[in-house]
Amino acid sequence: MTDTATRTVAGSTVPEQGTYAIDPSHSAVEFVVRHLGLAKVRGRFATFEGAITVAEDVSDSRVDVTMQADSIDTGEADRDGHLRSGDFLDVETHPTLEFHSTGVRRDGDRWLVDGDLTISGASKPVTLEVEFEGGARDPWGYERVGFNAETRINREDFGLTWNQALETGGWLVGKEVRIELTVQAVKQG
Repeated sequence: MTDTATRTVAGSTVPEQGTYAIDPSHSAVEFVVRHLGLAKVRGRFATFEGAITVAEDVSDSRVDVTMQADSIDTGEADRDGHLRSGDFLDVETHPTLEFHSTGVRRDGDRWLVDGDLTISGASKPVTLEVEFEGGARDPWGYERVGFNAETRINREDFGLTWNQALETGGWLVGKEVRIELTVQAVKQG
């Protein structure tokens, strides 16, 4: 595969202008949270969709993603059921989680995507640290681009306050959630 779907702007490789649909079969929306203060529990949202619109001026670009709340998967059915309940995501009332960017900016060698993250009906600003992995033409002739992104949130800021105190001190579920994204997207049109 040859490098394609990229251009150089101010000495930095960026995607070509256009709209790219996120390819869920080659992407992941994952999270990590501490359990008992000891172990990191990983989970993911299995069903999501979105688009990345890259503008001529990269700072005018947009990202919009919707995740189906009931697709949460931590590999443990009872825990997943609890996470879908009113104690956490309340998927009956709030069937989706959403991210809509409000700006793209460069900070040294990093790209930052600011936006509003909505979880359980509560919207809060977050900043994704984004790494552009490059572009390639796949064997079927489609131009693809890849990104990795990460942010950290306090789940309580989104109203996810359920917890259980431990006899030894501390809490069952950590407040900080690390969100990790691996995205491959296909240029449209």
